[in-house]
Amino acid sequence: TKEGTSATHGAPLGGEDVAAVKAKLGLDPEATFVVPQAACDALRAHGGAEARAAWEARVAAHPNREAYLDALDADPATLVDAVSWPAFEAGTSIATRKASASVLKAITAAHPHVLGGSADLAGSNGVAIGRPSLRPDGFAGAGSIHFGVREHAMGAALNGMALHGGVIPYGATFLMFHDYMRPAVRLAALMGVGSIFVYTHDSIFLGEDGPTHQPVETLFAMRGIPDLVTWRPADATETVEAWKAALARRDGPTAIVLTRQGLPVLDRDALAPAEHVQQGGYVLLGSSGPLDVVLVATGSEVALAMKAHAVLAEQGVSAQVVSMPSVETFLEQPPAVRNACLPPGVPRVAIEAGRTWGWERVIGTERSAFVGLDRFGASAPAKELAERFGFTVDGVVAAVARARA
Repeated sequence: TKEGTSATHGAPLGGEDVAAVKAKLGLDPEATFVVPQAACDALRAHGGAEARAAWEARVAAHPNREAYLDALDADPATLVDAVSWPAFEAGTSIATRKASASVLKAITAAHPHVLGGSADLAGSNGVAIGRPSLRPDGFAGAGSIHFGVREHAMGAALNGMALHGGVIPYGATFLMFHDYMRPAVRLAALMGVGSIFVYTHDSIFLGEDGPTHQPVETLFAMRGIPDLVTWRPADATETVEAWKAALARRDGPTAIVLTRQGLPVLDRDALAPAEHVQQGGYVLLGSSGPLDVVLVATGSEVALAMKAHAVLAEQGVSAQVVSMPSVETFLEQPPAVRNACLPPGVPRVAIEAGRTWGWERVIGTERSAFVGLDRFGASAPAKELAERFGFTVDGVVAAVARARA
């Protein structure tokens, strides 16, 4: 009686209508659950039982079976320790997407069951790591999947791989295209599976592609997904730490957000050690006297905060630079850690090339200021965009003055 209407969209059919539907389909209206014999015969004709038995025999006889099973059962910390993590020379410049490519090669060399690819952007995303491609006619030794231009299906496939087990899956695209795969990312978080989502070209600083490809609102949206942990590393060393966190996290998804443009590799001999990155936020560069302001930055904007720190010091303003690659991870830290980074009562300035919404959870609403972007970007070289939208030392110094006023 409801055929041709929307009445069944959110309500049960009811007993009479269920029986009527079964009768119309040629099924027994009184039967609770029936698989038609023709369907059973068609499925059994494919020899599924024989195929499974043959597969199980191959697995049992495989010479690497025990080592493989041991790897799958390994403690996440063991997974991290087994990787020969690359080092990067302080003072050099490298895009975090390129640093990530070096890291991923090291990971997959140690763990062949880390398996993934890109939605047709492998070269740009840094996941073209030289491993053979998965093909319909062969899997042996494969380490790369060509997902095609279909971000949502890629995300769904990663989740399926994680749920099945046996592999640690990752998939990459531009950050702007997170919107296409957002339902799959959300389900990964809801299901608590360890899919790894890699996003590159992370801000307006990708340049001339313009506002259609400049994800000003995407970080804010991703941080709003419960149980998704997002990392936006400031340099190559933070990229290493982000991948360590992703590899160790098997009970939920991780997003790693990377730059197109080169960023200076931070000098860890002069600055805070790289292992502090695992706190999600940490004091990268402190002050020599009583603290006047805290600069909190993520990703490519950390380098800007460092430059502003030097200028503020010349002006007699004592600043502390906090790098915060993972806001969610930082907010889960004990009060002592959070207060060391953000001392109560000290003015705070957040610097990120995206929407300012949500940052009040970190810097509060009083004696605070933003250097952000609450509008769409524009098409121009990255340097011109930085000047136009205030991502300059002068812009940060002006924000500090507002916060301290």
